Amino acid sequence: MSKAKKTLKQGAWIQLILVIVIIVFVNIIVSFISYRVDFTEDKIYSVSDDTRRMLNELDDIVYFQIYLDGNLPPDYRQLKIATREMLDEFHVISDKVQYEFINPSHSEDPKERYTIHKNLEERGLVADQYREDNEEGVKFARIFPGAIVTYRAKEVPVQFLQPERFPIPLEKRIDRAINDIEFNLSYAISLLTNEEKPPIAFIEGHGELGPRETADIMRALQDSYTVERVRLNEEVNSLTERLADDSGDYVINNKYESIIIAGPDSAFSEKDKFIIDQYIMYGGKVLWLIDPVFASMDSLSYSGATMGITNNIFLDDMLFNYGVRLNTDLIMDLIALPIPMVAGSTAGQPDIEFFPWYFFPLVASDTNHPVVNNIGAVKTEFVSSLDTIMIPGIKKTFLMSTSPYSRRLNAPVYINLNILDEEPDEKQFNENYIPVAVLLEGSFKSLYRNRMPRALAGSKEIAFKEYSKPTSMIVIADGDVIRNQFHYSQGYP
Repeated sequence: MSKAKKTLKQGAWIQLILVIVIIVFVNIIVSFISYRVDFTEDKIYSVSDDTRRMLNELDDIVYFQIYLDGNLPPDYRQLKIATREMLDEFHVISDKVQYEFINPSHSEDPKERYTIHKNLEERGLVADQYREDNEEGVKFARIFPGAIVTYRAKEVPVQFLQPERFPIPLEKRIDRAINDIEFNLSYAISLLTNEEKPPIAFIEGHGELGPRETADIMRALQDSYTVERVRLNEEVNSLTERLADDSGDYVINNKYESIIIAGPDSAFSEKDKFIIDQYIMYGGKVLWLIDPVFASMDSLSYSGATMGITNNIFLDDMLFNYGVRLNTDLIMDLIALPIPMVAGSTAGQPDIEFFPWYFFPLVASDTNHPVVNNIGAVKTEFVSSLDTIMIPGIKKTFLMSTSPYSRRLNAPVYINLNILDEEPDEKQFNENYIPVAVLLEGSFKSLYRNRMPRALAGSKEIAFKEYSKPTSMIVIADGDVIRNQFHYSQGYP
């Protein structure tokens, strides 16, 4: 059996890793802090300046309960030591940081252990299933490599080990977790102590994903942000506010720290593009979730076949100007999300089996950039590829890519469920790590530089800017990556 097929068979569990990871993207866009964890030769941590400032501002106890205690395997003991060292460093900076290590499996009563484990899972921690082979046979243990952090009446879970797209040795997973210790612990403190919620907005009016389709992510984001939905309607003040000073000049401020443009299917007018462009010029951050090719599972469910066609929403020139080109293709990948299909019947009841749907690639990161350093596999739906353009002063970082077993089909693409009945020709899946998401950082040039009428360009009220303040944006070639399913008959996502 080929390596691709083996990985494919092991991939069913990855379907649990769904859209929630996109929250990390939004958090980073809104308030990007570069966390660095360094080791000296003596393995002593140095805490970043940003973390030190946050710890020095603590006004109450932050309490960590770390569930890494007891008779742990060696790799997990290393993670425990690293966590304790980092928390000791935190405590030296601020005695408001306190902690304890707990063995969640200390009880000899199986019912009590089950109750404790279930409580931890309900509070957000995920257990590792550890297998140990010895002379006495095979022994299994449930280990909770994480913590519950409390501040006043609030708590958040911290998961040290994240699921991986491909099976990798535990040692490597532990190494990654140790490198992420400062980020994970500091981010938990930030979530708990941040009193002000920065405003962010979902853009509407161009066929974007609606409130029902984004209910899950909006609910999650509301823990940290004030989330609004905004229609531009070609109104220049929809994303910014203009205040005239005593001299008649205007002070322009953005209303939102970040905007999210998720899955539009209708054209953007030049006025709406101008509003977004100037929002960026004044330092606004954008999460672009764009489908270069439109394809729908709804059509497949009715007829078994559909076409993937170009989704012309007139944003190509805008994104190209900022440094990225979305390609009008669809990616197929052998490492893909399984979908349910009827494979027969038993006693009049349908037999449901799961088959990998190659148009739903599971993508992941091959970089150590802080944005994606702690993210496992991410589900996509009819995702496309993207390329970057050389723009002076703009830094590009590919964030997510496909597996080594991928291929691209140029639009229009004929899509048929019958491909599930056939063994894939692995020779056709010969493209490696096709990029699907990119981070752009720097000072961007306005799309409308040298295109504005002189009267408008010189208008004090418009206050046109040709170059942006330093800012950032993330572009993902999939408009459905944050979409949740919705039970229309039941009325809930």
